[in-house]
Amino acid sequence: MKNILIVEDDRGLREGIELALKREDFTFVLCESISEAEVAIEAQPELDLILLDLNLPDGSGYDLLRRIKDSRNIPVVIITANDLEIDEVRGLELGAEDYITKPFSLMVLRARIDKALKNTGRGRKEIYRFGDLTFCFEEMQVRRGSEEIPLSRTELKLLQILVENRNIILSREKLIDRIWTEETEYVDENALSVTVNRLRTKLREGGDGHLQTVYGKGYIWKV
Repeated sequence: MKNILIVEDDRGLREGIELALKREDFTFVLCESISEAEVAIEAQPELDLILLDLNLPDGSGYDLLRRIKDSRNIPVVIITANDLEIDEVRGLELGAEDYITKPFSLMVLRARIDKALKNTGRGRKEIYRFGDLTFCFEEMQVRRGSEEIPLSRTELKLLQILVENRNIILSREKLIDRIWTEETEYVDENALSVTVNRLRTKLREGGDGHLQTVYGKGYIWKV
């Protein structure tokens, strides 16, 4: 499933693009301003693509593009009425994957989007963000802001399982089985509680944080 954010102040065009691109493996978030887009980006840790207009009611799309590229590894395709070469060069230099001028063919737009998703998917690292927490499990990196948080192999494995299954309650039995699959000897069931408590301490998570205990059922990474 690919999650696409459309940032376009023209409601007809915004909804028209969604309708034209709609298919089983695409979901859409629609925004009409930079402020709405920033809220949506913060709330969507797994955006696959952003379609970005440059002329927005509360500022320039270039500024939003710069902020996106400074903090997230999300491909951006610019869709705009600005057809000057200097505008296109600026957009590409700021990190946009493509630059499409209006009016455009929806068939061409679909092809450009498929190309952007295909190209950026190669070697792309999955990065999860929850407030000031940032996780990249491929690089075994866990950060709070700019501070790296050292985790043990077991703590990192637990965190990855919970985050990849966020908003799903995972039973203690399932977590123990997945975390200690390589253990040949009996694993004390208290080992999971100890690992959860250590992980909470390192992430500075209280009882009402993302890592929550569901009494009698297990644990959940709540978003």
